Amino acid sequence: MATFSLLRFSPLPPLQTLPKSRPFLQSPTVQIPLRLKSTAAIRSIPRSNTISASYRPAVPASNRLLAALAYSLPFLNSLHYARFLFARLPAAAAAAAPLVPLVSAYRAIPYASFVAFFALYLGVVRNPAFDRFVRFNSMQAVVLDVLLALPVLVQRVVGVPSRGLGFRLLVLGYDAIFIFSAACFFYSLANCILGRTPYLPLVAAAADRQL
Repeated sequence: MATFSLLRFSPLPPLQTLPKSRPFLQSPTVQIPLRLKSTAAIRSIPRSNTISASYRPAVPASNRLLAALAYSLPFLNSLHYARFLFARLPAAAAAAAPLVPLVSAYRAIPYASFVAFFALYLGVVRNPAFDRFVRFNSMQAVVLDVLLALPVLVQRVVGVPSRGLGFRLLVLGYDAIFIFSAACFFYSLANCILGRTPYLPLVAAAADRQL
């Protein structure tokens, strides 16, 4: 009976509770996976966009060659603007010496520039069999050739000065026109060979409207 009374009336020992987990120990376990997931998601989005944006179809070699040859028309028609520049710079004249037979044969054909102009415009620019790369570059060459012909028309109306300030302005104008034509030719030639579309100032917008 004494044992029973002791077991009945003796207070129970307090239950040991588990120590509460501290908040600073729980926060990393919840935030680390979310942080890694968001970082992976952010990194994956620009990578896919960059790959899709940088992809460009390759231009065939035949189209590159045809587009590059189109710019020879305005360049050959602008060589007469280099007469004063070649007279002052013999090195530039020597560099252009290999083109003399080609220019002589080109000018020996009657109306060669007009035939080449309309052949390029009607046969290439207006021909849907060629892709836009060839047609756009050919149209740029046509527009550039028209711009280079405008100073000659102005000279026929106003006249050609032989001395004084007018002659100096004529020499400066000839030099500037040829340098601009040569820069457009080499820039367009290099871009067409690489398969890139050159955009010439004062020319690209007019050529794009014609397509």
